[in-house]
Parts: sequence; C-alpha cells; structure tokens
Amino acid sequence: MSGRLEGKAVIVVGAGSISSDISNGAACALLFAREGAKVVCADRSLDAATRTVERIAQEGGSATAFEADVRNAQQIKAMVQHCLAQHGRIDVLHNNVGIEEFGELVEVTEESWDRVHAINLKGAMLSSREVVPHMIKQGGGAIINISSIASLKWSPMQFLSYSTSKAALNHMTRVVARQYAPHHVRCNVILPGLIDSPHAAALFKTEEDAARGRQARHARCPMGHQGTPWDVAYAALFLASDESKYVTGIELVVDGGVSL
Repeated sequence: MSGRLEGKAVIVVGAGSISSDISNGAACALLFAREGAKVVCADRSLDAATRTVERIAQEGGSATAFEADVRNAQQIKAMVQHCLAQHGRIDVLHNNVGIEEFGELVEVTEESWDRVHAINLKGAMLSSREVVPHMIKQGGGAIINISSIASLKWSPMQFLSYSTSKAALNHMTRVVARQYAPHHVRCNVILPGLIDSPHAAALFKTEEDAARGRQARHARCPMGHQGTPWDVAYAALFLASDESKYVTGIELVVDGGVSL
C-alpha cells in the first residue's frame, strides 16, 4: 500500500463484523489501517469491534476496539477521549452506522421511526459534534458519513424511516461542510447502492431467501452485479486522504449506475 493515511488517527464508528464476512465498516477500518492509519474501531458490540481489530493486527496494522452506542452522548464522548488519549488527535471520523426497519407511511410506528432516526441521524450528529472542536483546534480534519441511494429516490423496499433519515444525513453533511470549511474541516457523504454485504443478507429470514435475494439484487444492477464493501471502502479512502483536501460537501454515489 502507498501509506496515504500514514500517521493519521481515525475513528470508524460501526467498524464491527458480525460474521466472518466483511462488513462495510470493517472493510473501511481494514483499508485505513493498511494505508497507515491508527484506527479506533468503535461498535455497539465490543466483540464485533474486537474481531475487526484482530484482523488489522494480523496484517500488522494498528487498531483498538471501543464499545459505544451512537445514541448515547456520554459513550460517544468517551470514544473521542479514548482516541485522543491513544493518539493525541483525530484526523478522520467515519460514520458507518445505519439500520432499516420495515414500514411505509401508514404502517410505521412512532417507536420504529424514532429508533431509526436516533441511530442513523442523531448518532452521526453526536459523533460529529464531539470531534469538530478538536479538528478545528488541530487545523482540520475529515468527516465521512455513509448514506444510501435510498435517500435520493423511492425504493421498492418499504423503509420510509431509513430513507428519510439518510436524506437528512445528506443535508446535515452539506451544512457541516459549509459551516466548517473556513477551519479546513471537511465533511462528505457516500451513497452506496446495492452492496453484497452481511448487512444486506440479514434482511432475509433464511439462507435460501438470502440467495434468491442476492440474485435479484445482482439483476437490478446495470453492471450485472452488486458492489462489495471494498467499493465503499476505496471511496472512503479517497475522502479520508489528503488527495481530497479540496473536496467538501459532496454526495459520492457508489452504485454501479443503478440510480441512473
């Protein structure tokens, strides 16, 4: 690797892996470490975060695990303090947390709506709010949010709360980018399309359903196949690196053309 993040301290929120298959967040954490970053792998499951740290260690990289629920401001504050104590700075915050819950307008419950928005939107706000003062003090930094093409258009999957929370995340990204541009704190958002990941497989009840769903998702893609977590990770690497030092407020679509 080229060392594009050499010496940088990075927090990846949602870095855990729930299985041996690589998740979007874990792929980002691994790639960042391969490029020289010191990574804090944060997740609501300490076991999942530790699994990613172990993968990084096996490759000779540097990482620590931290347990945090993105809905809890005190846990987020502790996560940031952990990174500062370990590395003295925070160069990149990568918000890679999101859940879906079924429900169109006439079906969605208030409890479901509030839970999805708390995790998908409030979580990114709390993490960003906590790191921005430190980034300003050190002269800059990069925030990367993970949204979805569902934030742009109607989806056949009835995830109203997911789509609206991610649309709000897109706009929060723009506001933060403009607000803190004078301080060289950049904020960008990645909009993945159909990604063949453990997260997608978990939407189906059985392995047979998951296999059929995977083939149907492949068929929907103009390129004939879904993307992988590594496609998301390489987009994030660009936005985390100094190669994008004049890039802020963008919506980077990674979907193989499915939204066109």
